[in-house]
Amino acid sequence: MSVLETSKLLDEELYSRQLCVLDLPAMQRIQRAKVLLSGLQGLGAEVAKNLVLMGVGSLTLHDPHPTCWSDLAAQFFLSEKDLKRSRAEASQEPVAKLNGAVQVCVHTGDITEELLLDFQVVVLTASKLEEQLKVGALCHKLGICFLVADTRGLVGQLFSDFGEDFTVQDPIEADPLTAAIQHISQGSPGILTLRKEADARYFRDGDLVTFSGIEGMVELNGCDPRPIHVQEDGTLEIGNTAIFSRYLRGGAVTEVKKSEIVSHKPLDVALLQPRVVAQNPQEAYRARCLHQAFRALHQFQHLNGRLPKPWDPDDAEMVVGLARSLEPLKGTEGGPLEELLDEALVQTVALSSAGGLSPMAAMLGAVAAQEVLKAISRKFMPLDQWLYFDALDCLPEDGKLLPTPEDCAPRCCRYDGQIAVFGAGFQEMLGQQHYLVVGAGAIGCELLKGFALVGLGAGASGGVTVADMDHIERSNLSRQFLFRTQDVGRPKAEVAAEATHRLNADLQVTPLTYPLDPTTEHIYGDNFFSRVDGVAAALDSFQARHYVAARCTHYLKPLLEAGTQGTSGHAFVFMPHVTEAYRAPASGLASEDATYPVCTLRHFPSTVEHTLQWARDEFEGLFCLSAEIINRHHQELTSLAETDGPQELTLLEEVLGVLRERPQTWQDCVVWALGHWQRRFHYGIMQLLSCFPPDKVLEDGTLFWSGPKQCPEPLEFDASQDTHLLYVLAAANLYARMHGLPGSWDQTALRELLKLLPLPVPQPLAPSFPNDLDLAGASAEFGPERLKKLHQVLEVWSGSPPLKPLKFEKDNDSNFHMDFVAAAASLRAQNYGIPPVNRTQSKRIVGQIIPAIATTTAAVAGLVGLELYKVVGGPRPLSAFRHNYLHLAENRFNRWVPCAPAIQKLHHLTWTWTCWNRLKVPAGQPEKTLELLLAHLHEQFGLRVKMLLHGKALLYSARWSPKKQAQHLALRVTELVQQVTGQMPKPGQQVLVLELSCEGEEDDTTFPPLHYELCDKTAALSPGSTEPCIPSPQ
Repeated sequence: MSVLETSKLLDEELYSRQLCVLDLPAMQRIQRAKVLLSGLQGLGAEVAKNLVLMGVGSLTLHDPHPTCWSDLAAQFFLSEKDLKRSRAEASQEPVAKLNGAVQVCVHTGDITEELLLDFQVVVLTASKLEEQLKVGALCHKLGICFLVADTRGLVGQLFSDFGEDFTVQDPIEADPLTAAIQHISQGSPGILTLRKEADARYFRDGDLVTFSGIEGMVELNGCDPRPIHVQEDGTLEIGNTAIFSRYLRGGAVTEVKKSEIVSHKPLDVALLQPRVVAQNPQEAYRARCLHQAFRALHQFQHLNGRLPKPWDPDDAEMVVGLARSLEPLKGTEGGPLEELLDEALVQTVALSSAGGLSPMAAMLGAVAAQEVLKAISRKFMPLDQWLYFDALDCLPEDGKLLPTPEDCAPRCCRYDGQIAVFGAGFQEMLGQQHYLVVGAGAIGCELLKGFALVGLGAGASGGVTVADMDHIERSNLSRQFLFRTQDVGRPKAEVAAEATHRLNADLQVTPLTYPLDPTTEHIYGDNFFSRVDGVAAALDSFQARHYVAARCTHYLKPLLEAGTQGTSGHAFVFMPHVTEAYRAPASGLASEDATYPVCTLRHFPSTVEHTLQWARDEFEGLFCLSAEIINRHHQELTSLAETDGPQELTLLEEVLGVLRERPQTWQDCVVWALGHWQRRFHYGIMQLLSCFPPDKVLEDGTLFWSGPKQCPEPLEFDASQDTHLLYVLAAANLYARMHGLPGSWDQTALRELLKLLPLPVPQPLAPSFPNDLDLAGASAEFGPERLKKLHQVLEVWSGSPPLKPLKFEKDNDSNFHMDFVAAAASLRAQNYGIPPVNRTQSKRIVGQIIPAIATTTAAVAGLVGLELYKVVGGPRPLSAFRHNYLHLAENRFNRWVPCAPAIQKLHHLTWTWTCWNRLKVPAGQPEKTLELLLAHLHEQFGLRVKMLLHGKALLYSARWSPKKQAQHLALRVTELVQQVTGQMPKPGQQVLVLELSCEGEEDDTTFPPLHYELCDKTAALSPGSTEPCIPSPQ
């Protein structure tokens, strides 16, 4: 099967981000899988949503119980109109609408052995222990993967049983290591030397590897996996190569991932001998106590026919007593565990266990859905075997502030499940909030869904604003829960606002389609932020996060921030004066701005990223810029001599190629594509080597082709090779579209046509290299004769319609854009002996695609929701908040208390400050002059200002001449700003932000910003001021 045909078996446009996490074989297994999901409360709804978005083959829903008010706090497929209807039947239609390719059925009877035989995975949520034991035993006997998931208030439980002999084919998420080969010796053992840019430290002793693309020692290509030994000098021992051919050049060594066998115990055994997921002994002990709490809750429900009442001390005490009387748990060796039960923990679990919370359902539902994918795809290690997750830190630390049974009693409203945990008074506080959500992508959609369910801003004075400038693309639909096929092309913010309002009609959501960046501070300014209680950021770049965080610091607003990459994700909380402020990692900011030198891309590539950027530039030049230049030349009747530089003229020669006339047929386009193949991958390399032969030596005696400079070799065209054919097919189709001609998908016909076409003769090539140092910037000289020939050819084209410039679109798999780039980069990699990557990896790198999957997105949104409870709930100490990191593929779940803001101090000052503080000085009436402002800062704060800036504009410097200082000191501050910057304060602007440099400061000192208040505000800081950030001098 050809490369092109293989890629069409899956809807790559829809699942492009998910394919970067999984892979094609895993996705194909997922599309064939059948899953049974029993229990459609909030947790079950989350599992169903994630599985359908990710494209599982079929999902059968089972839950005959009627919808009740408490379900609506977390079950987003149901609403008030569904009360008393079967949860499964009411949920079927909205679940099915998430993905038309997934079959969604409902089973209304009991779960029997005969029913189970039709499924690969069975998931039970919100089920009784008796049913769990019955179904679990059947699944274990039948070899069906079995999961149990449950949440009780702020505590969640997940159990996995994949059988006693389950093979995980791909245990870790990371791509296999691949490195370019410098040399391989003949011997026993053979010694493999990596290129200098490769890092042998990532290979480990015992790793299995295979080889590809080697010239000479071809016996290694595609060989069975070989174990390696990493030597101290970084070389690799690869076994006996003594009888193999001599190594010539090129090739790559690639890690072969090892499969692992997992053995799980059935539920009845695992109940008494639990293996828990934990990062340390303290977490393991807490997990076992929670395990006993869940067992006791099951017993309570069995004895009383109900769960404990919300915050009922008698019911809670009964649960503690049941937990105390349980049979002791066994350790891994089978003996009883000698450890005390944390009865206070069990009591807290029991008191809050009656509620159902959207954030908890989102978190546990995401992990459960990921476990289903692990079972189906055999990719990533499953849980071993119990996971307990608790967010009891959301409750007030002060016991006097805990809710009462009366405050948590049911109200017959959509928030009953949440009121059962936090009380009606807290629900009112949530409704009065006004939050800004920045970003309506995958995480933003999940946040909005969660906010609608918890009732954030759903009160009369509350609301939510969502800001996003992007439009919906089809690739968004596999993760961005609020969007449907009919929404493609519409603004994300508008569609998300409409969908969120449908989830909760009491919530007013305002969409804004402007970016939140320095260009829109007249929109997102002082007045806007004065009405905002907090910000939730769901952004995909460090620059954007950094800017939004700076706005939150400026306006002293809480920031909830989340991000994902593949199956890893984070959720952070930043509280003014309590936690540290957000800081974007320097490496992240730098990587987003990284560019490659032109000479590296054109002549000295050494990594696959270089080849892909070169191929992307090829696309832009051949099929977009060239068309624009030719169209402009015809429209303006300009002379070629007036064209901007030799690079544009070279580009015109390349797009004309071997054709002397404008193409009229498909065959003409094939002829051009074949000619350009020869130009790029054969003749161009030959010319480079004629200027710089493989044995060229520099003046210092070193070889020119050494270090990162890899000596290339020309390729010989061979239509039987898929990459060669794909390049010509893609290039010819793009060339045809640019000229308004029909193309062709027929690879067989193309191969036959190429057999009949002679290889084009060499064409004049643009680069000429006067010397080594000028290699990168060298361009051909366009003399009069060469210009005349080029002009004559263009004149022939001038009578035809304008060309169509092609704008690169990575997500349309039928437009040949990515096919061209992937094939061109692969051929370029072959020229230089660089290990290539597949089409999916190429798309990820070229499109700067962040690998994404619905499960991780839902999990981090749930974690944000938990921190939201603390932010809204009133003043909390630092110990209440949690930063969160998870890695679903590796079963890592880390939560930790954020750092406090760093305190800064100067030795001669009596006050301290942090990043959240600012110096507030009112402008006064009449407004202060600069001289009075500086005097005020000295008198009130003890600061002698050396330099004062507004943005990048210097308003004052102590190093200026007395005359210049006097000119500035006499001006009102706003007059000075206008004189220096040419700008007046914006309408509605409340403060001018000024930056200080003062005497006595040290290198690492960062003074708080000076907020020069333009409207009547609190008086300047003075002894006794209640301003929390800057104690006044004594």
